[in-house]
Amino acid sequence: MGWMRRSGARYAVALVVGATVLLAACGGGGRAGGGQRQTGSAFAACEASPNTCNSARPGTLRQGGQLTFVIEKNVANWNLLASEGNVFENGEVLKAVLPYTFVTQPDLTVAMNTGLLDSAKVTGTSPETIVYKIKKDAVWSDGTPITAEDFSYNWKVQNGRDCPGCPAYTTSGYDQVQSVVGSEGGKTVTATLTKPFTDWKQLWGGGSPIYPAHVAARHGDITTPQGLAASFTWFEKNTPTYSGGPYRIDDFTNNESVTLVPNPRWYGPRPKLDRLIYRIITDANQEPTALQNREVQVIYPQPQVDLVQQVRRIPGVSSFIGLGLNWEHFDLNLQNSYLADPALRTAMFTAVDRQAIIDKTVGQFTNKVKPMNSHNFIPQQSGYEDVVSETGQGSGNLARARQILAAAGYKIDGDRLTTPIGMSVPPMRIRYTIGNQIRQVECELFAQAVKPLGITVQVVPTDDLGATTSRGDYDIVVFAWDLSPFPYGGAVQLWGTGQGDNFGHYSNPDVDRLIAAAGSQTDASLAEEMLNQADRRLTKDAYVLPLYQKPTFIALYDDIANVRDDSSQDGPPYNVAEWALRPTS
Repeated sequence: MGWMRRSGARYAVALVVGATVLLAACGGGGRAGGGQRQTGSAFAACEASPNTCNSARPGTLRQGGQLTFVIEKNVANWNLLASEGNVFENGEVLKAVLPYTFVTQPDLTVAMNTGLLDSAKVTGTSPETIVYKIKKDAVWSDGTPITAEDFSYNWKVQNGRDCPGCPAYTTSGYDQVQSVVGSEGGKTVTATLTKPFTDWKQLWGGGSPIYPAHVAARHGDITTPQGLAASFTWFEKNTPTYSGGPYRIDDFTNNESVTLVPNPRWYGPRPKLDRLIYRIITDANQEPTALQNREVQVIYPQPQVDLVQQVRRIPGVSSFIGLGLNWEHFDLNLQNSYLADPALRTAMFTAVDRQAIIDKTVGQFTNKVKPMNSHNFIPQQSGYEDVVSETGQGSGNLARARQILAAAGYKIDGDRLTTPIGMSVPPMRIRYTIGNQIRQVECELFAQAVKPLGITVQVVPTDDLGATTSRGDYDIVVFAWDLSPFPYGGAVQLWGTGQGDNFGHYSNPDVDRLIAAAGSQTDASLAEEMLNQADRRLTKDAYVLPLYQKPTFIALYDDIANVRDDSSQDGPPYNVAEWALRPTS
């Protein structure tokens, strides 16, 4: 869970006055049985064999053809290493373009990228040393070899020291790397760390892929803070003409599509497709129609009740609901002087009923979603412990919420809450990505839950989740983290003081200390214990309220092979080089 991306669909639909109106419109069919519901034939084996389902026998796939895959946001920033650029859809596109060391598979295990590397292993523990062997024929699309210099550049812009002007989305792990040295013509990379890093496989991985150092050198430099910052900004603003992956970008039409074609200098097995199009559809309501009309062949929307039901009725289309490393949550902005008080935060979270939220949203198409009770582990992981229930947060207990406020000196006067010094708590804004009906309902229900406490919450959508969170333009926000299976580095970037993804400016020295200790262990059980200690302290501070594991929903035509759900931050394009079409009959 060390690599994280914000997830939030951006759809353009009219706001609904209240949650009950929306939910009434979502009828039809009631609850679907099972958390892994699938239809059609393509995904029939995905529960038993998530990494190989929807595959085909060698030699039975077409060479050529075009595939169109829907993404739900425009690509406004091309630098996945940047705080504003680290958005799930950007990663989906660039998975075909940028090299990386490790990737999360559908079964949520981590695999080395054998396209780029021959090996990657820890070769020493005092100090910890990691050695990567890059394939000798691995090159960028202009023929420049991929070498240790690329690893070094990407380390410098993410370690928090060499480039203070680089707004990296995380420094986790990179700040523990002391040096990156190349040998054997740069094809052997030796990273020496100042202390052990539990999540070492996240370094240069799928969530923070490798940008080309030689391109950076042309648009700044790779040695000075100013030059590094200039190149970092250039990568943000410019559509890649470079590639170190199986495809290269042939065309980007703003707010419409990204078109990719095979990279002729790709050093792995030749991709089957002639053309891969990422079609940008920001209104999810349009996706079933586009799929039915074969304008697109694969959709991966955030599931909404009506959408799921529509897709299940399209002939020749298979669909699948998965649960993985994505979790929905409410975040508070502690820069708001009123929300700086933990008593007010705790009371608000106690008033919110998470089970009711689930029942009225994702519970309408799957019955396996339960309240999430950890900030760092999902239920499938060995370290998962319930650290939330004991606090009463998310229970919907209004009486307890009122008691918390009264004990702290607050007074509820009708529909107005006053602070211990007599100040009225002003209205607050809760933000969600426009058009996401489930999140709109979640916001409406949050506002309803805290209204009896004298707190007014205004529901205000955003069409740019990355900018909204990065700039702190919210009091409360709902979105999901798209994670990898590395909890320790992820904990640093989310909860660590001053970290790039700690948007609400949470800070607790005890939490910082415990997370740092957890992230530098060689004993996995001890690391889990320390991280859960940090989580109990974090939960007590009522900064983020976990809601639930966010269901994923993928649908495609049955003539498409090797595309499957990956409920992690890497998403279905984790194996994009293998995507193909089955022969026409």
